[in-house]
Amino acid sequence: MYAVYANPEHVHFFVSRAPNTNEEHLAQIVANASRHFINENKLCFGKFEWQDTCSAFSVSKSDVNKVIKYILGQKEHHLKHTFVEEYTEFLKFYLQTINPIEAMK
Repeated sequence: MYAVYANPEHVHFFVSRAPNTNEEHLAQIVANASRHFINENKLCFGKFEWQDTCSAFSVSKSDVNKVIKYILGQKEHHLKHTFVEEYTEFLKFYLQTINPIEAMK
């Protein structure tokens, strides 16, 4: 784990994964373990659940420090940009064509 930042509407984390572990499986491991920890320790009212979708992006080794800095700067970043704005920019950058509002449903 290189970096992690959580806010009320989403989480960013940056990890190096084994080549035989795909992004979906890794996200499920993190979601299941964190959901269990949050509920077991009663860290929120009611039962905590993650949403059903997530996004994963790969980065080159030369961008590792840049991505770490970006994730650790999320508190300030989200004072200027909403989650939807940020997600839309990621999709544009990675040449995706799905509607971010539809993707969150």
